[in-house]
Amino acid sequence: MRWRKFNGDPVELPIFEAVKAAILRETKLGYRLKVCIGSDSQIKGKETEFATVIVFLREGKGGFMFIHNEKTRQSFTIKERMLAEVTKSIEVAHLLCSLFTQYDVDMEVHADINTNPQFKSNAALREAMGYILGMGFAFKAKPEAFASTSCANKMVS
Repeated sequence: MRWRKFNGDPVELPIFEAVKAAILRETKLGYRLKVCIGSDSQIKGKETEFATVIVFLREGKGGFMFIHNEKTRQSFTIKERMLAEVTKSIEVAHLLCSLFTQYDVDMEVHADINTNPQFKSNAALREAMGYILGMGFAFKAKPEAFASTSCANKMVS
């Protein structure tokens, strides 16, 4: 998996090591961190592009993020695409959760799924919430899921 910073610079280390280094650097500087992981996707012609982000929030002092993009020609129903986004976020959260536990960093998984039943993405809400909570992660959906709805969204638009 190739990750990059918001400015486009590649993340040179494997993502586990890069996140560990970020946590150590930021806590040494005195910041209390919270991490939000989310994914979003966009259909562009015959391709679906996914973006997954790891957003580091410095309590009261802004933040930064790592970004991963990938494309596929696989076609999805809206529910399948929403659950694919959630799966990508959970895979990253699962890979990194031992770091967050070790360094006492709060973490949430954000899903780009609307809690309003009038929206198509709502079809995946129950399964996504069960999947995320069942893995033991904190869960946020729209409108509180900014990591997916704002951050990841900007990386596929």
